Amino acid sequence: MQELNTTELLVIPLLPLLGAMAAGLFGWALKEKLSHTVTSGSVILAALLSIHVFIQVLHGASFNGNFWTWIISGKLVVSAGMMIDPLSAIMMMTVTIVSACVHIYTIGYMHGDPGYPRFFSYICAFTFSMLVLVMGNNFFTLFFGWEAVGLFSYLLIGFWFQRESAIVASMKAFIVNRIGDFGFVIGILGVWYYFGSIDYQTVFHMTPAFVDQHITLSFMDWQIDAITFICLALFVGAMGKSGQVPLHVWLPDSMEGPTPISALIHAATMVTAGVFMVARLSPMFEFSETALATVTLVGAITAWMCATIGLVQTDIKRVIAYSTCSQLGYMFVACGVSAYSVGIFHLMTHAFFKALLFLAAGSVIHAVMANQDIRKMGQLRQYMPITYFTMLIAGLALAGVPPFAGFWSKDLIIEAVSVREMGWIGDFAYFSVLTAVFMTAFYTFRMFFLTFHNSDRVPAETKSHLHESPKVITVPLMILAVGALVTGAWGVLGLDIANPEIANGYFGSAIFVTDAHNPLMIMAEEGAEHGPFHFLLTLPFWFAMGGIGLAYAMYFRESTMPAALARATGPIYTFLLNKWYWDELYDKIFTRPARGLGNFLWKRADLGVIDKGIIHGGIIDSIANGAARMRAIQTGMVFHYAFAMVVGVFGLLTYLLLKA
Repeated sequence: MQELNTTELLVIPLLPLLGAMAAGLFGWALKEKLSHTVTSGSVILAALLSIHVFIQVLHGASFNGNFWTWIISGKLVVSAGMMIDPLSAIMMMTVTIVSACVHIYTIGYMHGDPGYPRFFSYICAFTFSMLVLVMGNNFFTLFFGWEAVGLFSYLLIGFWFQRESAIVASMKAFIVNRIGDFGFVIGILGVWYYFGSIDYQTVFHMTPAFVDQHITLSFMDWQIDAITFICLALFVGAMGKSGQVPLHVWLPDSMEGPTPISALIHAATMVTAGVFMVARLSPMFEFSETALATVTLVGAITAWMCATIGLVQTDIKRVIAYSTCSQLGYMFVACGVSAYSVGIFHLMTHAFFKALLFLAAGSVIHAVMANQDIRKMGQLRQYMPITYFTMLIAGLALAGVPPFAGFWSKDLIIEAVSVREMGWIGDFAYFSVLTAVFMTAFYTFRMFFLTFHNSDRVPAETKSHLHESPKVITVPLMILAVGALVTGAWGVLGLDIANPEIANGYFGSAIFVTDAHNPLMIMAEEGAEHGPFHFLLTLPFWFAMGGIGLAYAMYFRESTMPAALARATGPIYTFLLNKWYWDELYDKIFTRPARGLGNFLWKRADLGVIDKGIIHGGIIDSIANGAARMRAIQTGMVFHYAFAMVVGVFGLLTYLLLKA
């Protein structure tokens, strides 16, 4: 088997790192042009090299090795190494291509911003972090990239730190992710404790024998298999990073950052890390039915719940953000039913059309002078034809309309769920992903029609500013539109991702699935050959058409239907508009008690006990009283000091005479 060139592999993440350092440390000297040239150039070159690596992997090349010893602590030895196989190769290519498009787009979108070099430094470092995450060959490298993308997401969400809302959103993302990462760290420590290694291949090879030992953990008469405990702990990290219920609340608020980073976070990088992690650890998850059922259930709840919230949102970026949460739910459902390859396939197609949706939304926001309310838009297609058609392609892909990318990957997920026997969890998952198709199509085209069709509601003062975005913005849109159009068919017909006759299709041994769990194999055994128009006989297609049709009836032209429906479903509409009251619930359960405890400790302990009791009532007052007495002695008069000296000498002589 051909081995990949190690120098080329090292250069791929090193290029974005060097670009980030150049813009971050010397941006004041490089100014705008050189800052974006260095960073964008480094990421574009990394994308080209990633494509080259992907082509080599297609021809059988791979790499798994260490470059140097990173940490030695007792028996723990951590090496810096890489494992490049079909899974990491497709992730590398997806991350760098989408990131390169975002970098180019940012040149036009962020032009004139005071923090221009700083922003390019952050997004370049973000790309480096994600590459480390997907290219590493052990849990510690995974953890390093995992935490690094969290750090840079915090910096990017709060990039406009003058805004209080941006600071709150960045802190919210940071705190929620730390909650998830607590479970993630416990999972990694569990791997080290039970396996004595954190190297992927070593742990994977040991897992079957470890499972056969039936090692369990006991807690208050509750028994749980060790492998299940490890997988569930690791999945808690995925829930935080990938915005799954109940740790999803940070993801929609991340819209406070500039639109390019919304595209980068939501499309191909940070939020997909959890999906990648579960797929990478398939040799562990496959041995825990409980973990797989949990992944499926959480993903199904997220897919359905976030789709319902997206139905009524009025901020163009928040509609797309809740769509991201929902689509991530689809990916986790795929992993939960052991269709890991299909989950990663949907990750890849989603990266292109979701990045396109965000960047097209940014193009719209740029044209309407930073307005994000779709109720104040309308008829923009006549001013922005390129943005219009590229967003239409992205919308059709998200809705799952053939032949666009989302159709191929989303339908495979739904079909895999339908054949996998998991009891009521499987039935609920199928209901969730199927009905979410209708809701996805509806909220996507509700947003599209309100933005580009319907009545012209653009404020008069904005009309003069309406125009198509410059080429530096529209060219990335067109590149991503090609991806949103062809990646689905390419994955199924070119990479054989859904071919059960080839183990996991393109992914091969990079993903492990037991025969009893493999839904693709079950689909091949139970289903007939799909003809070119097979989709006409499937429920997802008609659910998608129904959602688009309803959106057309309600929003293509001015209509009284939306207002009448909102009035008729008052409590439900309010419930969805307030996002199921998750923020209010967390505020009542966690934020207010924590703030109350903080105020109590501040006023009673800090001010009451420490300041007024120990400090002011004790130490400070004693020092002050002593100083006051000393001041009474220090009069400044010479005869007082002379008298004191005479008294002192007399006292000393008296002591010496008495002692003698």
